Amino acid sequence: MTDTATPDGPMLAADGTPLKASLARALRREKLRALMLIAPLLVFVAVTFIAPIGNMLVRSVDNSIVPETLPETVVAIQKWDPLSGELPDESVFAAMIADLKVASKAKTHTRVGSRLNYEQPGIASLFRKTGRRVKKFDDSNAKDQLLKADKKWGNIEVWQTIHRFSGEYTSGYFLAAADAEKTAEGVQFLDEDDQIYLYLFGRTLFLSITITVTCLLLGYPIAWILANLPLRTSNLLMILVLLPFWTSLLVRTSAWIVLLQQQGVINNTLVWLGVLDDQNRLEMMFNQTGTIIAMTHILLPFMILPLYSVMKSIPPHYVRAAKSLGATDWVAFWRVYFPQTVPGIGAGAILVFILAIGYYITPELVGGTSGIFISNRIAYHISSSLNWGLGAALGLILLVAVLILYAAYDKIVGIDNVKLG
Repeated sequence: MTDTATPDGPMLAADGTPLKASLARALRREKLRALMLIAPLLVFVAVTFIAPIGNMLVRSVDNSIVPETLPETVVAIQKWDPLSGELPDESVFAAMIADLKVASKAKTHTRVGSRLNYEQPGIASLFRKTGRRVKKFDDSNAKDQLLKADKKWGNIEVWQTIHRFSGEYTSGYFLAAADAEKTAEGVQFLDEDDQIYLYLFGRTLFLSITITVTCLLLGYPIAWILANLPLRTSNLLMILVLLPFWTSLLVRTSAWIVLLQQQGVINNTLVWLGVLDDQNRLEMMFNQTGTIIAMTHILLPFMILPLYSVMKSIPPHYVRAAKSLGATDWVAFWRVYFPQTVPGIGAGAILVFILAIGYYITPELVGGTSGIFISNRIAYHISSSLNWGLGAALGLILLVAVLILYAAYDKIVGIDNVKLG
């Protein structure tokens, strides 16, 4: 490009356009070219990551099935006081019959029954039973006809539930995920014996931290040995670290079941050696112990590899210099070597913890009733109970908890200190 200048005007490019505009046009072309190059990645991230999270957020508060299926009822019931202690008036019953006739014809009455059944067990059967008979109802005595079809329509709690969950959006899923419920008197926590999700969140956090610490305690010396052995030997031993990646997750988990169960290899060996009595075999499977052992083995490479890559880059003469200046082995390690491995510890801890807190298969197979994670309950609601709203709320709470822990980690340790090599 050749620049020319006019005595009284702006500097011009070779094609006669102002130089400033020509440079801006060239810069836009460069940015557009760069955007086109990364466009496939942006589309992939949007489709596989952002869109599912957005969908999960919407499902966790979506309650549109109730107003869409019972449009006349949700309008009529707003005039009713749920704390009055009396059933709604005739107009609400008539609106319910009108809505049920339409819903029964469209076969959507079972869906709204299932939705309300999450809040009050028994409503699903009430809607199914009434849906089969509603075609025979006429326009007179709506209340008597519904009560004749099923006496549950005379239960004031049924109408209170419909009144509470008549809006487009609901906080009911998040309240259920926090072991609370919305009643006519307000939000109340469940009885301690009925609480499950807060306990599962706590257990998931505890086991994930335990697995992370266990991986660090086991992985640190292994990574140190690998980083300080001759290259040929360390490469050979590295195959043993990478071997789990080449083996199916189900195979590895099944192998631990064979090893750790009460009639397994370890218990049989201990009994054969006389260490244990045959009647007092160790319970190492289908509990938290089995979950910790199996997941530590599965996630250990994710701790070793970042530590190894960081330790490999530490010059060995640093420790030798410290010792030559009079430091003991422990002082040389703790004050010279260990601080340089902190970035590797940070990277390994983040990898292992985030993988552990969302793990599903291994706790499901070896955890029993006391070793499962909150992820197992999420999978149950998604695939078995079909309560997608509660599953989405649990997943969103888990995501927020991870982000909070990540922010705390960044505040305390500093994400800039995390290195993978």
